[in-house]
Amino acid sequence: MPPSTPHSSGTSPQPIHVIGAGLAGTEAAWQIARAGIPVILHEMRPLRQSPAHHTEHFAELVCSNSFGAMATDRAAGLLHEELRQLGSVVIGKADEHSVPAGGALAVDRAVFSQTLTETVAGHPLVELRREEVHSIPEDGIVVLTTGPLTSPDLAEKLQAFTGQDYCSFFDAASPIIVGESIDREIAFMASRYDRGEAAYLNCPMDKEQYLAFWQALQEAEQAELKDFEKETAKFFEGCLPIEEQARRGVETMRYGPLKPVGLFNTDKYGAFDAPENKVHKPYAVVQLRQEDKGGQLWNMVGFQTNLRWGEQKRVFRMIPGLEKAEFVRMGVMHRNTFINAPELLDATLQFRKRPTLLAAGQLVGTEGYTAAAAGGWLAGTNAARVAKGLDPVTLPPTLMSGALFDFISSAEPKHFQPMPPNFGIIPALPEKVRNKRERYGCYRDRALADLNTWRVQLDAPALAGVPG
Repeated sequence: MPPSTPHSSGTSPQPIHVIGAGLAGTEAAWQIARAGIPVILHEMRPLRQSPAHHTEHFAELVCSNSFGAMATDRAAGLLHEELRQLGSVVIGKADEHSVPAGGALAVDRAVFSQTLTETVAGHPLVELRREEVHSIPEDGIVVLTTGPLTSPDLAEKLQAFTGQDYCSFFDAASPIIVGESIDREIAFMASRYDRGEAAYLNCPMDKEQYLAFWQALQEAEQAELKDFEKETAKFFEGCLPIEEQARRGVETMRYGPLKPVGLFNTDKYGAFDAPENKVHKPYAVVQLRQEDKGGQLWNMVGFQTNLRWGEQKRVFRMIPGLEKAEFVRMGVMHRNTFINAPELLDATLQFRKRPTLLAAGQLVGTEGYTAAAAGGWLAGTNAARVAKGLDPVTLPPTLMSGALFDFISSAEPKHFQPMPPNFGIIPALPEKVRNKRERYGCYRDRALADLNTWRVQLDAPALAGVPG
């Protein structure tokens, strides 16, 4: 086929189709265009909205505004840094529009998505088509980045192509609250153990308040699931609805999102470690994370939920400091779908049965915003390479990104589940390092050194369209 042979100078190559303008699709389209290949980016919104999205902008963030920890000795932070060095447009815009969030990379989600849309859609080699794609194009190079909410028609065609049923799990988004409606006489700004910038609002609970809240969560009415969702419901452990956590035991939330360890209102009671203040430490704490640069909106950390909206207001206003909370977005829950990547994809993110078809994002079983951007980078880079008649690349498995794509292409298919970035999937160090923080630092140092070597050997910046 023409896309699999090098295009001659002066001849315009056939455009590459990228289907879906989420985080992965936005990154893929940008890398293809920056490599000098025309790209047609298909996005069905706003003609057809998904259950989770609310705007027509690219890369809309729906579960949180946080890309995870910034420190490079953390899994997410290492992945951020790898993508920065590879010229990721998503991480570049995240850095540009970041908001205070302690040690996390969080963004003003509205501005972030809008500027990404303007940047990518404004590239001269990008043609944006606002339309729903009902089937996989049979000719040319195609990158599927339709995400966990792939439209039914396209999902059916993908299922027929793979010959497999989808795997399914449930994901949910947390409510967002107007900052002015939060009682600052009760909610206090603090970081755990007073480390770093205090970037979270904390709503403290005593034992009686916590137990009443726990009981109310269990009794609250949930939104009705559709019949097909009831049959396949399977919660993703990394994003459990808060009511599901409550059902798992009275202490579950206190060891999860309501963990009180290291949080104390020093403005009201003085020094964190003062012995006389031990009695003032809360029994449980609900944390709120800043959603925008102005601090007008706050996200309830870990409060993804499938409660009915009226029930959310009733129960969540039991939280001290949120008695008069105004909600600008209620929590929602939806089905996410992903393919059984180990049976279908290579670590290049190409389908084995059709190398001119690539996929990235949550559709392939990676979990998290940064992982989606990383998949978009690799799928876009390899789509451009195939269009130029070059061999596709794999990322070194010692990188966080390389380990992630190696995992999803080689895991045990029978038990395959979505995987977030984590150090557990990276090859062991030559010598054992017992201290966890030191070990993670060694993983980071090796990863960044190997990334630099890989880029030099393959001239990866130029091939990705990033200035060397």
